[in-house]
Amino acid sequence: MKKKFLRAKYKELRLGLSKETIEDLSLQIANQLLTLPIWDYQFYHLFLSIAEQKEVDTEPILHILQGKDKNVVLPKTDAPTNELINYLLTDTTVIKTNRWNIPEPQDGIELNANKIDAVFIPLLAFDKSGHRVGYGKGFYDKFLAACKEDVIKVGLSFFEAEKEIEDIYQSDIPLDYCVTPENTYSFKKS
Repeated sequence: MKKKFLRAKYKELRLGLSKETIEDLSLQIANQLLTLPIWDYQFYHLFLSIAEQKEVDTEPILHILQGKDKNVVLPKTDAPTNELINYLLTDTTVIKTNRWNIPEPQDGIELNANKIDAVFIPLLAFDKSGHRVGYGKGFYDKFLAACKEDVIKVGLSFFEAEKEIEDIYQSDIPLDYCVTPENTYSFKKS
């Protein structure tokens, strides 16, 4: 299927989820994440969920990271350049929603993308090859291209993999893993 169709399909499917279902599924995803071999690093990039878009709630993942004493890095969107600016989460970090209702840090200690070890990635859909469909602005593809080559890319999805996304671009960066409430997909080449 093509990205445009998948975006519409999965936005509609997510809108059909209740708040309680989202909480339950998000907790299941967080628990599934604990089985991945990704916890020996220091810097973890985590998006903060857009509630009205019914995204995976990342608060349980944030608690896991803090409980493991990891450095959490939060993105802030730079709309003119379609890039993410990355800030270390500290006790003094101020979070506000932007014009798209994305919760993000206002400022703080900026961290270069090449310092990040693992990235949790929002998405609408993904396929069995690790390709993903986001909102289509390219923020994460630009960001991932700036990360070190071996950064671990983990998608989070309420839904299982599609067979294939037909219109993949050369600039699209595939996932290493995608975690759903029921399954963990690995796309890493051995």
